[in-house]
Amino acid sequence: MNPLNLVEILKNHTVYIQTHNFPDPDAIASAFGLQNFLAYHGVPATLCYDGKIDRLSVKKMLETFGITMYSKNDVPHMTEDDYIVLVDSQKKNSNVTDLIGDEVACIDHHPIFFHNEYLYQDIRPVGSCSCLIASYFQSTDTPIEPKCAAALAYGIKMDTADFTRGTTALDTEMLSFLFSHADWDLVSSMYYNTMEFNDLQAYGAAIQNIQIFDRTGFAYIPFNCAPALIAIISDFILSLDVVDIAIIYAMQTEGIRFSVRSEQKPIHAGTLIARVLAPFGDGGGHPSMAGGMIPSANMSLLGEDIHTTIQDAFLEVISQMEAQAKCESNTQQP
Repeated sequence: MNPLNLVEILKNHTVYIQTHNFPDPDAIASAFGLQNFLAYHGVPATLCYDGKIDRLSVKKMLETFGITMYSKNDVPHMTEDDYIVLVDSQKKNSNVTDLIGDEVACIDHHPIFFHNEYLYQDIRPVGSCSCLIASYFQSTDTPIEPKCAAALAYGIKMDTADFTRGTTALDTEMLSFLFSHADWDLVSSMYYNTMEFNDLQAYGAAIQNIQIFDRTGFAYIPFNCAPALIAIISDFILSLDVVDIAIIYAMQTEGIRFSVRSEQKPIHAGTLIARVLAPFGDGGGHPSMAGGMIPSANMSLLGEDIHTTIQDAFLEVISQMEAQAKCESNTQQP
């Protein structure tokens, strides 16, 4: 879809760009990039989200690139008539709060779990949402400022784990496009001093509690910590040479939050967590990474031993997915 069509839809409206809750670098970069794109074409927009920004690395990103985002409670004067563009997220997903405005557009790279009607929709299976926004500048010959290009480049690098996870040709093409426009010193600065000392407690808890069953690693964090940190620790556990699937879950104020990583092609991480959590909560994501939540109200469904219930549920679905993949492989053979 032509991104200039989005400009026409949004003109003469009050516009908000909303990320998923607890936004990560790719979501923030995408929102910031889109804000810059729209501003050049005469459409001002305000960035907003629900949840908290409590990770040092995310706070540093906002400061480094000069990005202003408003939390749900601080969003200025949103009404039912205002337009919302969802980036790196989709309406009705569990990680997106339904704000009062009208979600008229969606730009995302996650699988579609709920079919929604938007006036503008750009949902493509790429490694990062940032590369979609970068393509808007390239395809329309819209000038891009060095700070904006740097933010989008950082978003691409982070969501693809430096091109080792879910990377597509568009991700690499857009990084090449951004490289010649970006202030690369800003990108480099984001890799220094981004871990807080208190993060070590979460790493320590995960290491202490890790259990491995046939190359599937489970780790439990028994206290509240930032959702972004849970995802980072799942990457850390996946780096073990005896782990192909990492399942990290942490006790949060609102329930149990999950982060899943998979290096096994038959095991689609998003499908895995969606199937496992269906009786208790919800989840979804990409083939290699996904997340989900069991709300506090449903935790009693896990029984007295929540760890055994969680582990058994994941291992059973993994076994089913492996058997299905094997059966499909045998069927395809001549």
